[in-house]
Amino acid sequence: MIIQGLPRTVKQVIVPPIKCQGIKTKLVKFILSNISWNGKGRWIEPFLGSGAVLFNVQPERALLNDVNPHIIRLYQMIYDGSLSPEQVRLYLTTEGKKLLSNGEDHYYLIRECFNRTRNPLDFIFLNRSCFNGVMRFNSKGEFNVPFCRKPDRFRQSYITKIVNQISQVRRIMQGKEWVFFTGDWREVLSNVDVDDFVYLDPPYIGRHTDYYQEWSEDDAEDLARVVRNLPCGFALSMWKENKYRLNQHIEFYWNGLIERTFTHFYHVGSTENLRNSMEEALLIKHGYETVLIETTKSDKPIQLEFALHEQAG
Repeated sequence: MIIQGLPRTVKQVIVPPIKCQGIKTKLVKFILSNISWNGKGRWIEPFLGSGAVLFNVQPERALLNDVNPHIIRLYQMIYDGSLSPEQVRLYLTTEGKKLLSNGEDHYYLIRECFNRTRNPLDFIFLNRSCFNGVMRFNSKGEFNVPFCRKPDRFRQSYITKIVNQISQVRRIMQGKEWVFFTGDWREVLSNVDVDDFVYLDPPYIGRHTDYYQEWSEDDAEDLARVVRNLPCGFALSMWKENKYRLNQHIEFYWNGLIERTFTHFYHVGSTENLRNSMEEALLIKHGYETVLIETTKSDKPIQLEFALHEQAG
């Protein structure tokens, strides 16, 4: 078995079949090029979300958790083979035709059905046809995002795109030791080893965070306290600044770590003020960052390249 660690250059980003707020598809290359990890332990994500980072790291061993049971159930079923790409194609083709004929009435019929049965196929349908790719649940745990108002949403080309994404992540999962949980992040971090690496993408303080459950300032403070005492490497994604304000949470709770930044534009969000340029920070435990080296190549301008940081052990 060849152990693949980080950093790694990603030529083509693997896009997950599920969309949600804060999806890291645009940040994958940035994240994977700034983390140094030998790959010997488990890749641990207490806040899995869409899984964009996971599917591009492709670790041999992983411990994966999210408070949203629908995401975990979907990926567990793809992992163990109980949900196939062929089933998804048949379902989306059938329900897509009904959506085209009946419009938003069919969308809300599927939403009502999902909130009763928790069918993962309904979950995919809603996730890919709801308003602006938002994933949101009410206090009863019911999906409550309105329709995107596109009855022709599930054209054959779009269905094929989704099916191909599921097929791709299924191939990535095959033969790997991945364990999925739905629960409290504290349990996930209660038993980590020195060779493990923890990647954290928690709900963003000061942003719209009703993705599944509320995330409070106390939760964020507790996370920082626990993570700083971990025996293994870790990195945390967190928004740093937008045109309105600076995230002081970083200075209060995460100061002293290695910080790398990346600016991008958010297209996913329920309102315009959530769809702006954002400077993202990647905060890395000392010793697990890539070393930036200034190099010159012929008459080209100075550029930064990464080199593997030597880790103890």
